[in-house]
Amino acid sequence: MPEDDEEREELPEPPQRLFTLTEAERTRQELEPFLIEAIGARKKLSVLEQDLTAVSTRILMMGGVLVPYAKLAEKRMEQQTLAEVMKANLEKILSTGCLIKDLDIGLLDFPAIVDNQEVYLCWKLGEDRIRYYHKQDEGYAGRKPLDPRDTGPGKHLQ
Repeated sequence: MPEDDEEREELPEPPQRLFTLTEAERTRQELEPFLIEAIGARKKLSVLEQDLTAVSTRILMMGGVLVPYAKLAEKRMEQQTLAEVMKANLEKILSTGCLIKDLDIGLLDFPAIVDNQEVYLCWKLGEDRIRYYHKQDEGYAGRKPLDPRDTGPGKHLQ
């Protein structure tokens, strides 16, 4: 069996999918609900983990005398469910070839070619469409408009 693991590790990664702007926009629209659900699950998980840490601290401070087993079991089940929801949504997003750059703000990148260069078409949750790109080594701070004539949200080029 260990040989199988070694063989898997040596397999090359599949080539990165390249999107046209139309494909990226269509994919973005399909993925937005999954992204929103993943962000919501992550926020709830964060609050739940803080609650579980607080309960653990209280148990430790009190010597474990009054352990609320039912409440802890319920919170652990909720934690597991939220983690599964988040994982399923993230896997759905990644399966398209899209990259999740920042889950906190809902930042997605779509590998593409612009002016014969490999770039990322860049979209952030709340933006009405993909209108920016950046070189693969620049990141969000290096975003440039796909079309300098693009006048902003809601304005479509003629």
